[in-house]
Amino acid sequence: MSPSIRSIHPKNGGKYMDALLTEVQVSEKLQVSLACLRRWRLRGEGPQYLKVGPLVRYRTEDIEGWIAKLPTGGNGHRFTVRSAMRSKLAISA
Repeated sequence: MSPSIRSIHPKNGGKYMDALLTEVQVSEKLQVSLACLRRWRLRGEGPQYLKVGPLVRYRTEDIEGWIAKLPTGGNGHRFTVRSAMRSKLAISA
């Protein structure tokens, strides 16, 4: 058995496996359904994952990195009704 496989084997206390998240934990953390998470995985759109035998596991840092790379909306400025009215008046004049 190679050292990398031995290090996650349950007989070693499973300390590395405890650090990995299950599909259910990740879907709850991201607030998406399990089906959605699985669909992302099949399409290659979701966070990076590990296969440990038949099991699918996720590293916390991979999830956080994936979230950080997602596009964001807005420019951080609050759009007020007053500024909307000014721009509307400027366009129509």
